[in-house]
Amino acid sequence: MSLKVAALDVPHRFGDPIAQLELTDRLLANAADLDLALLPECALTGYVSESKDFDLSRFAEPLDGPTAAALSKLSRKHGVALAGPVIEQAGDALFNSFVIFDASGALLAHYRKRNPWLPETWATPGDLPNPVFKLGSTTLTVAICFDVHFLAEDAPLQLLASDVLLFPSAWVDDEPGDGRSVLLPEVARRFDVEIVNANWGEGTPWVRGQGGSRLVSRDGTEQRGPSGFSAMGRVGL
Repeated sequence: MSLKVAALDVPHRFGDPIAQLELTDRLLANAADLDLALLPECALTGYVSESKDFDLSRFAEPLDGPTAAALSKLSRKHGVALAGPVIEQAGDALFNSFVIFDASGALLAHYRKRNPWLPETWATPGDLPNPVFKLGSTTLTVAICFDVHFLAEDAPLQLLASDVLLFPSAWVDDEPGDGRSVLLPEVARRFDVEIVNANWGEGTPWVRGQGGSRLVSRDGTEQRGPSGFSAMGRVGL
């Protein structure tokens, strides 16, 4: 059985999680027969401010705090599995985390980014393995953005055991082109896995690399679309 999935290429907005949750609500309301929706990395808080402030510690909250509760509520409301970000505080540590809820709002999986990018000085490297979980008969795992460079050593068994890799990102490209078009097909072919990539949409501030959310098939073929539901299709075939 396959899953109908959507990568939500929501525009970047810093410091307004309520507005981003309301936008997610509207996008999900416009989806038909969707099984799973994936938000980009740090999509609710924003990844960087207009003044180039990357410190997200002000948004930190416990895993059972208001952000996870809001994502769970949206899952139940729309009857769809939803994967979204949480700036997680656990003791003295802060994590760039992701949580996945099923259509009933129950927590399916929790992941902490193992490899924060250089500007993420606020974030503690994740101390949890990449989770492996099921939606129906489809097996999925999760990695976040900069993790892509370390998957072969961090999560080879999880990838080989999975049908689908959920890959939320706030991608940055310093040069013209798109590094994901090389890296993600390589991962897909090497581990025989499909990839759902939700990337931060073009917003404020604008950064090269925004947009271009995509689905990547096992043979490395990419499927993209317009903004909003930037990529929608079926995985786990």
